[in-house]
Amino acid sequence: MEKRDLWHFIKEFEQTGELHRISTKVSTELEITEIVDRIVKSKNDNKALLFENNGSEFPLLINLFGTEKRMASIFGVSHLNDIGKEIEEIFKSLTTPRQSFFDKLKLLPQLKEFASWMPKSVSGRGICQQNVMKNPDLSIFPILKCWPADGGKFITLPLVHTKDPETGNRNLGMYRMQIFDEKTTGMHWHIHKGGAAHFEKYKKLKKQMPVAVALGGDPVYSYVATAPLPDDVDEYILAGFLRKKRVELVKCLTQDLEVPADCDIVIEGFVDPEENLAWEGPFGDHTGFYSLPDWYPKFHVTAITYKNNAVYPTTVVGIPPQEDAWLGKATERIFLPLIKQTLLPEIVDMNLPFAGVAHNLSVISLKKRFPGHAWKVAHSLWGAGQMMFNKVMITVDSDVDVNNYSQVAEAVLSNCDFDEDLYFSQGNLDVLDHAARKKVFGGKLLIDATRKTKNLPEEIAEYSMAEEIGFHITEFLQGHVLFVKTEKSDKPLPEIWQNFKSQILKLGGIKIIVFSDIPVTADEPEFLVW
Repeated sequence: MEKRDLWHFIKEFEQTGELHRISTKVSTELEITEIVDRIVKSKNDNKALLFENNGSEFPLLINLFGTEKRMASIFGVSHLNDIGKEIEEIFKSLTTPRQSFFDKLKLLPQLKEFASWMPKSVSGRGICQQNVMKNPDLSIFPILKCWPADGGKFITLPLVHTKDPETGNRNLGMYRMQIFDEKTTGMHWHIHKGGAAHFEKYKKLKKQMPVAVALGGDPVYSYVATAPLPDDVDEYILAGFLRKKRVELVKCLTQDLEVPADCDIVIEGFVDPEENLAWEGPFGDHTGFYSLPDWYPKFHVTAITYKNNAVYPTTVVGIPPQEDAWLGKATERIFLPLIKQTLLPEIVDMNLPFAGVAHNLSVISLKKRFPGHAWKVAHSLWGAGQMMFNKVMITVDSDVDVNNYSQVAEAVLSNCDFDEDLYFSQGNLDVLDHAARKKVFGGKLLIDATRKTKNLPEEIAEYSMAEEIGFHITEFLQGHVLFVKTEKSDKPLPEIWQNFKSQILKLGGIKIIVFSDIPVTADEPEFLVW
């Protein structure tokens, strides 16, 4: 069977023009980030990058996941939607009533295939253990400092393995790791994550918690570490399905954990729940802002192993779009059929825009059947897994393309009565959401932009208002949205608003006013939404 490791995809993407090798010497401190940030945002040259001269013996691979084309290739499909369609077909097959014995026998080949995807423990050492460091030292790796105000260097693509001390169930997560010294890092697992749940159990038991961090191997491993699976569902089952091949696992050398035999690097260690927490951060995060420093556990390294010719994989996060946006898009496409099949069959499509940084903004199209249907959908999704982190949800009718900003904006402006169709609620938020007054809890907004029988489209005349108002009008969109550039000032926005409210209100037809101290127009919808 075809070997699936980082070198396989490096060679494949190099042959297809999807990867650049960079032999010029570059610094892991800020310089690689600057190069990658330009590349990932370029329209014509967004390639994976292999930095071969980075001050270490390990080539550094970055932006591997940075386009839909490369993501689809990693999953062995033509388009990300193909995975969702396959999941949909599997669900239909398994849930179709089968009356006769022979009908049930027809399921056996499919069930046999499912069994072939289950992870398997193997004896002996894996290729990830070809080299063992007797005196482990993290400084051998080309670990990045990404942004100027970062608290230090961070491992940003770790596959963090932990085990429930009560059930023995494995969890695979991806939590950034700040380097404190050659044998110690931070372990930034948020309160909602599986690793943090295991940590709390070890704390009650007053036992050291074994942790194993893998890097590289099949790129599918990095994806499933981010996937929003239910608690106690093994991420390597999803990996087996995506790559159509079981994951083989080997025992670590110093910790009672297993890791993929074919990964590039393994960092073994432990977290001591009785040890004082460490001050970790700040870190330039996927929100486009620095996440604030806070107290997190320390990870102590007990062993480092790596395969011959190992590659160090990493990523940069920041103002979207970045490489991680495509990992999020894969989750959207893979899990949408599961939501439709098991929770909300009325949903037609979903878009989690890059500008919404994973889950802050969602656009949902649905087959509306009754008044308040959008509220039912919102409450269901806000209670479903990581969709609980969603802040703003826009619901539209089934004929609206959720990926078309203009169509979504037109639906909001034409169908939404801001007195009745804005629904404010409260619920869980991401730890990285610093706009909330309370940690991990705050406001949510549903914008119901589905059609209502009382709200038929009306023609609203457009006005040229720049001369009537003293502020600088940058754009007046579709007779509904006014973009106003203001100078940055100590005056609160309500005071600025009072200065020209009367002139605005007499114009009529305006539903939204966007104030900004930088020029923002509808020509840059993603930047505007961010």
